Parts: sequence; structure tokens; C-alpha cells
Amino acid sequence: MLQGFKDFLFRGNIVDLAVAVVIGTAFTALVATFTGAIIEPIINSLGGTSVKGLSYQIVDGNPKTIIDLAALINAIITFIITAAVVYFVFVVPSKHLMERLAKGEEEEPAGPSEDILLLREIRDALGGGTFQRQPGGDPTL
Repeated sequence: MLQGFKDFLFRGNIVDLAVAVVIGTAFTALVATFTGAIIEPIINSLGGTSVKGLSYQIVDGNPKTIIDLAALINAIITFIITAAVVYFVFVVPSKHLMERLAKGEEEEPAGPSEDILLLREIRDALGGGTFQRQPGGDPTL
């Protein structure tokens, strides 16, 4: 049971998964910072001169009732950028790699090949298919 767990850990999938999680987390933070620092101010500038930017306050004077549309648009842009990078940097190359590896593998024939069948027919036609070895000599039919 422990050998199976050890094989699972060291076959490479766990390491690849850990690297993907770390890279994904770092990249998501990068994209979130980019959209927060660059995209969100642009979106907020469309909302007018108010300090809140592109938002709507349901109850005047209550800051907990603010619907922040800029944050929603920011999150959507972050998701789209992250999904696009994951697809084009990880999914597409791995798909091409798997297709290349699949082309290199040939299926083994289910039964004997045509060459083997032909050689068997020749053997059977020549003498019943059995060889007898003479003492000290070559095999004969």
C-alpha cells in the first residue's frame, strides 16, 4: 500500500500539479494587480467625477449599500485574461504534445501478421511443418 502511494507521488503528476497551482496563483495575482492598477481606474473614469467611480449606492449615506460595477468588470477581465493564458500557454501545447506522442505509438496487431501467415503456409506446403535434425548435420525436412 505504501509502495503505491510512493509511486503516485513520484510519477510526476503531483509535481506538475504543484507547479501549476503555484504558477496559476502567482499569475492570478499579477493579473489582478494589473486590472486593479490600470483597468479599474479607466473604468472608474467612465463613471464620472465621483470618488466611488463606476458604482451605484442603493441607500444614500450608507457605504455598505454600494454596488461596485468597476470591481465586477475588473473580476471578469481578470478571469478572461487568466483563462486565455492558461489555455494558450498550457492547454494547447500539451494537446499538441499528446497528439505527437500518440502518433509515435503504433498499435500492435491483434493476431499474426500477413508475413507470419505466409511463412506458415510455405512451411506447411513444404513438408508438414516439422523439421528433423540429423545428428551432426543441418536440419532437414
